[in-house]
Amino acid sequence: MKEFVLLTLLAVSVSAAPASATAAADAGRQWLAGDHHVHSEWSVDWDRSTTPPTPIRGGDSSYSRSRNAAQARDFGLSWMVHTDHGGPGHSAVSRDHAYPALVQARVDVPEVIQFNGMEFDVPAGEHASLIIAPGPAERDQLVTAERDFSRSEPLQGSRDTEQQMQAALAHLQRLNPAPLMFINHPSRTATGLGQWGEVTPEELRGWHAAAPNVLVGMEGAPGHQAIRAERGLYRNADAPTLGGYDQMTTQVGGVWDQMLADGVRFWITANSDSHVNLRDGGRDYDPGEYSKTYAWARPEAEDILDALRNGRMFIVTGDLIDALELRVTGDDVTGVPGDAVTLSVTQMMQVEVRVRQPTRPNARGHRPPLQRIELIVGGRVGDGTLQMQRRGFDVATWAREGDWTVARWSLPVPPRGGFVRVRGNSTGDVEAQMDERGEDPWDDLWFYSNPVFVNVVDTARR
Repeated sequence: MKEFVLLTLLAVSVSAAPASATAAADAGRQWLAGDHHVHSEWSVDWDRSTTPPTPIRGGDSSYSRSRNAAQARDFGLSWMVHTDHGGPGHSAVSRDHAYPALVQARVDVPEVIQFNGMEFDVPAGEHASLIIAPGPAERDQLVTAERDFSRSEPLQGSRDTEQQMQAALAHLQRLNPAPLMFINHPSRTATGLGQWGEVTPEELRGWHAAAPNVLVGMEGAPGHQAIRAERGLYRNADAPTLGGYDQMTTQVGGVWDQMLADGVRFWITANSDSHVNLRDGGRDYDPGEYSKTYAWARPEAEDILDALRNGRMFIVTGDLIDALELRVTGDDVTGVPGDAVTLSVTQMMQVEVRVRQPTRPNARGHRPPLQRIELIVGGRVGDGTLQMQRRGFDVATWAREGDWTVARWSLPVPPRGGFVRVRGNSTGDVEAQMDERGEDPWDDLWFYSNPVFVNVVDTARR
């Protein structure tokens, strides 16, 4: 595992390429910030005194899709996904109202690449962001998926079964081009640390296995970060967010790391879940105001989807950093997030991370300090046990090279292969702390990369 990934986290308009062995494939790519979970006035409420129930425009958000796209642009996003809630017969709302509003928003805010999508009501689960590839079939593909498979669509009866979810995934997997799905706020219904609610680790693995090209990840940092009483709307005091992130992501050696150690290509994202902004009396931030998912892509819808599908992304809150390079280096090999590199177990693995902080204040008007960077390496040992290795860096142990903060680590290649990832924060905390009621989210900021997988020559896993 002498090869580490280069991830260069740049502001939306900056184009600095990672040191990748695939320079030709990376031509024209840059870090493009986005948000895949945004609600509008077409997240309707329902008048259930009528049969069928009558949609009430603006029931869950008063914002138009054009307004949301303009806010995304103003907060530095290059792409976003419109993801309104479903409900009884909502597929007709998607067809007749939400989709025309998307078409208009693309005209009104051409600077932002906008995807058709929805917050899919997962049968036998909770919610997921469903992202449809742009094209002539984008309206009908979403309407069909919602009409035929969404848990909340039927006017009568129930679809809340694992069989229905498997049917939905099979349908989505057959579409060309393939859509994407990310599980939203996976631990929001948990009752404690490691005590799962409507989404379990086994379900994540099973859903991904059923549609590995479609269901590719989960929210590492959920939205609804503005409300201090229940950060992320994780309402159980025994199972809150930690540093604004979901426990499945924050726990070193936890759910996400277990999946990565088994070679599961499963990624994390961050988003706003914007309904109503805090300044308007709501509990949310606008798209890009607090959370960003950076995709390494050309400014084209197809390549952005390819980046999200293949893990070429990192996530950050509060604009703690605006560029990140992560490299795992071996003998003439280098990978990027989402890649797998093959190394000899006789090698030492050289890991380097470089991060850059913005020169401009964030949306709060602050330039938050970077207090800690942590490199994390995981893999299975001989008996199948997960072994995690961690090394933290601070101002006393990292280096400064121009605008970059640099940390390096040399260590043996994991004997059965594994993965490398990096995270950092503004607090100096070694562990992400359980979020408490009333705390200021701007005082507890983190970034996380997606992983680089490491295979070994004699026992390659993939």
